[in-house]
Amino acid sequence: MALWNGLPDSETLAEVADRETLLAQLWSAMESLPDPQPEQRRSKQAEVIALLHRPEGATVDEVMALTGWQRHTVRGVFSGALKKKLGLTIGSEREERGRVYRVAQAAP
Repeated sequence: MALWNGLPDSETLAEVADRETLLAQLWSAMESLPDPQPEQRRSKQAEVIALLHRPEGATVDEVMALTGWQRHTVRGVFSGALKKKLGLTIGSEREERGRVYRVAQAAP
């Protein structure tokens, strides 16, 4: 009965007259509920790629702040996972805020 009373848009019941009828109604109501959507969580690698796709790019320090990785890990991800495994072209420039990395846009 607690399950029935917890369903959205169901009338609250204080007692049950016929248990079998209640079970049938409960199953029917539960089957009509939408399937729960899994929580969409982006990986740290996907977050790093999103940072590098921004027009302003990202510094190693910004990636470290986002991911909690150490400096050598960030550089390793740039060269290993992003360049070698995914084939992304990572460019860098020296700017006021330090060395800024970006994913180079492919030529049309």
